[in-house]
Amino acid sequence: MHFFSYLCTENMTRMKKRLSIIALLSFFFLYMHADTVVLRTGARLKGTILMQNEEVLILRDTEGARFQFPRADVAEITADDAPVAAGTSQNEEEPEIRTAKKVSALLEISGGAALRPNETAGGGVGADLIIGTHHIGNRHIFIGGGLGYHGVFLGAEKYHFLPIQAALRLPLVEAKHAPVFGVALGYGVALGKSYAGGLYAGLDFGYRYRLNSKTAVAVVAFARFQQAKVEVTEVIDNMEFVNKTGRNLITPGIKLALYF
Repeated sequence: MHFFSYLCTENMTRMKKRLSIIALLSFFFLYMHADTVVLRTGARLKGTILMQNEEVLILRDTEGARFQFPRADVAEITADDAPVAAGTSQNEEEPEIRTAKKVSALLEISGGAALRPNETAGGGVGADLIIGTHHIGNRHIFIGGGLGYHGVFLGAEKYHFLPIQAALRLPLVEAKHAPVFGVALGYGVALGKSYAGGLYAGLDFGYRYRLNSKTAVAVVAFARFQQAKVEVTEVIDNMEFVNKTGRNLITPGIKLALYF
C-alpha cells in the first residue's frame, strides 16, 4: 500500500514537472516566434495573430490575453522569429515610435438647382476643401474646417460666396460600404459688391466607399442654405429709400467627395 502511494506521488510529481516544462517552452516559443503589431497610434503589441481580414485583426499576446482591432488601425505587422542573442542587453533603448499622422482632407465638387422661396429658380455650383481628421476613436468619422466657392444663379441675378465652415461627416456603420450623414455650418463671405454675405448651413446624406484606411470616395445628395443681404431701392412719394433685405438661397443637388 505504501509502495503504491509512493508510486502515485512520484508520478504526480513527474507529471507536474513535465507540465511546467511544457508551459515554459510554450511561453518561450510564443515569445520568440511572435508577431509585432504596430498600431497607427504608435502602440506596439507582441503576440500571435489568431485571425485577420480586411476589417478586423485578433491578437493573443504573450500573456494569453486577446485583443481585437479594426484592420484600418493597424499600421504594420512584423514577424519576430529571431531569438535574443546571448549577452545582449535587455535594457537597450527602444527605437523611437512615431505616431502615424491622422490629418486628412476632404474635397467636394457639387452642382444642382437653386431656389429662392416663392421666386425665381436657377442653378448652383460649388467646390469645398476641408482639412481635418478622419479618425475619431476607432471610427472613420471626418471632422474639420475649411473653405470653398459657391455660386448661385437665379435668372439675371448672380451670387458668389466664399463659405468658411466647420464640417462633420459621420458613417452610419463602420464598414467599407457605408451610408454617410453630414452637416456643415459657417458663414458665406460675399464676393460681390451689390450684396453682403450671411449664415451658411449644409445637410448631406449619401453613400461612401472606403478604398483603404486613408482614402474614400462618396456620392452624396445635399441641400445648402445661404443667406444674402441686398440693397433694395423703394420710391415713396417721389422719394427714394434704400433698404437692406435678406434673401434666403437654397441649393439642393448632388456632390462627389474624395477623402484623402
